[in-house]
Amino acid sequence: MVVCPFYYEKEKKNEESISYYVNSNGETEERDTEILARKIKEIICQTPHEDNDIVILCIGSDRYVGDSLGPLVGTMLKESRVPFRVYGTLEEPVHAFNLKGILKEINKQFKKPLIFSIDASIGDKDQVGYVRFKEGPLTPGKALEKMLPEVGDYHFVGIVNYLDPLPTSQFLNDTRLYTVMNLAKTIVKVITKMKAID
Repeated sequence: MVVCPFYYEKEKKNEESISYYVNSNGETEERDTEILARKIKEIICQTPHEDNDIVILCIGSDRYVGDSLGPLVGTMLKESRVPFRVYGTLEEPVHAFNLKGILKEINKQFKKPLIFSIDASIGDKDQVGYVRFKEGPLTPGKALEKMLPEVGDYHFVGIVNYLDPLPTSQFLNDTRLYTVMNLAKTIVKVITKMKAID
């Protein structure tokens, strides 16, 4: 697949499902994050949720660079004081061992929350450094063949590395922190810009 700085594509399986991509290293990243922020603002405005019913669920572990995207985003969002409820930070990560418990906690606290989930992903070599935003849940731990519940009404994934002949788990240790940080900054920009849009 040829990847351009910002684009969306209709999924082959579901013509109604659209993915948006932003290159965290691209020259047009500022403009592209604003376009995506406007799209997410439209989504929120079309639902009856208040800010305090919007949950951002950041999944991952700070023990591995390749899996630290979610906790980095969660920490940066909390530092930015976004008005949404954020789960998953460097201090209190949401990962394979506590995800089910966190989901129970969210469902107890909120009647019908609008959940945006965030996780790291692997993809093709030319996709590394891209953020993908898509309607529907993500399946955390899929790359490592872990059986975890699907989460989110919408989701972001940051493509931190690509598949190669190494064992799949190797990507956790073979990922550049620079790439993960750029992806985290891009996702945070999208979410914080969304609040500034009238």
